[in-house]
Amino acid sequence: MTISVILPAKNEAEGLRRTLPALLAQVPSAEIIVVDDGSTDDTAQVAASLGARVLSSPYSMGNGAAIKRGARAAAGDILVFMDADGQHDPACIPALLAKLDEGYDMVVGARDWSGQAGVHRGAANAFYNWLASRMTGFEVKDLTSGFRVVRAGKFREFIHLLPNGFSYPTTSTMAFFRSAYAVAYMPIPVAKRVGKSHIRPIRDGVRFLLIIFKIATLYSPLKLFAPTAGVFFLTALGYYVYTFATQGRFTNMSVLLFSAAVIVFLIGLISEQITSLTYRRDD
Repeated sequence: MTISVILPAKNEAEGLRRTLPALLAQVPSAEIIVVDDGSTDDTAQVAASLGARVLSSPYSMGNGAAIKRGARAAAGDILVFMDADGQHDPACIPALLAKLDEGYDMVVGARDWSGQAGVHRGAANAFYNWLASRMTGFEVKDLTSGFRVVRAGKFREFIHLLPNGFSYPTTSTMAFFRSAYAVAYMPIPVAKRVGKSHIRPIRDGVRFLLIIFKIATLYSPLKLFAPTAGVFFLTALGYYVYTFATQGRFTNMSVLLFSAAVIVFLIGLISEQITSLTYRRDD
């Protein structure tokens, strides 16, 4: 099985100087692709000088967009995704590949609490992991880890679903679970990144909140819409009982709440059917 290693990079020249030599030492026969996401430093030149194949974008399209470009261009049967900022240790790759050989379709490097970038990020990731575990029925140990190995053919089945931003790990993981592809987790160490993070707390905090809804709608929309419809229905029923007891009538607000419950439930049913068609394979 041939291996392609894909590193999305935006202004990561210093990180690549540390990461690429260690990567070449671990997997010397692998195809190494650095996707330069509109860098303004010498990221592309450093990557090329250290033996990587460079794909350059004329402007920044996002981390997910870089992943998609790299996955489309890669020639390997196995794809390894990792960060270019020095956080991920290439020495972990052989263990991840060995786990993949046990029959898995994706193996994700799972960070512990010490590997999280701050308390807020750690708490948010812990909540995402809990929610994803509840949705899928499997223990999700690190939903947002960018260090993973996957079978190329299966990853490309979902490439059209991946966003251009930072939540590609969430989308790909949930897509694999939804399609009954085997996913495993392995603990990995995480070093302090080289340089400044590209994540902005306020802007990307809002985006990460949207991940919560994306988790539900990617895996099973009805698990999100049905409880919401239930809340509307119970609220409508309670309000009707109250108004009937105090005023002896059925109010317009009760009609509106009952209607909202039905509409939300029907939207959930339609979304469930659309999701099933999205993941359908005609072999």
